[in-house]
Amino acid sequence: MATVLNGKVAFVTGGARGIGAAIVRRLARDGATVAFTYRGSAAQADALAASIKQDGGKALAIQSDAGDAAALTRAIDEVAREFGKIDILVNNAGVLLLGPIDGFSLDDFDKTVEVNVRAVFVASKAVLPHMGTGGRIINIGSTNADRMPFPGGAVYAMSKSALQGLVQGMSRDLGPRGITVNNVQPGPVNTDMNPENSEFAASLHGLMALPRHGHADEIAGMVAYVASPEAAFVTGANLMIDGGFAA
Repeated sequence: MATVLNGKVAFVTGGARGIGAAIVRRLARDGATVAFTYRGSAAQADALAASIKQDGGKALAIQSDAGDAAALTRAIDEVAREFGKIDILVNNAGVLLLGPIDGFSLDDFDKTVEVNVRAVFVASKAVLPHMGTGGRIINIGSTNADRMPFPGGAVYAMSKSALQGLVQGMSRDLGPRGITVNNVQPGPVNTDMNPENSEFAASLHGLMALPRHGHADEIAGMVAYVASPEAAFVTGANLMIDGGFAA
């Protein structure tokens, strides 16, 4: 097991499946103690935590809905009490609701903002009392913040674009404290939410410089870099990892 993050405590929202699970595994492999939230995937969350412990790592699964500000804040405070601090926050939880703007419900709009934007603000604010110099706040954004080439994605793209402004402003607020704040912006990634073998996936590949879906482990590798001491001079950045989708 690597040691680059030895002694660090990480908190990952939405960590039971897909990109989130890959991030949890990678940070644990790099030596961090990793707490992660899940909403409904209890069996997957427990299995992930167990597999990390079996490999000699440290992981803790916590049931918490990222859209519930009080529950998310409680989960962060609970982890900080148990481990004494939080060094790395990864805001990974997100929803993807698509539809034409004239048919998009206000409930779906509110849900998108609640999870994709509001939860990032809530978690970031909640973690700060527990985070010291060298802290890392990392959001999982999307290449769609810069390019939305198909109909139906207006609200999703808006939510990910909002993170760009939030990160740029937060990097100014927190730079004097030695805390970096960045977005990692994936393109299409092979998960159960966006499988690489669907008809929709094939249409996406035609828009890309590398005509394939990314792998969750590739996104996790970018997150691991931003979380590492090597990335101490990277802040306020929107880091694209999208196979040239927005090129």
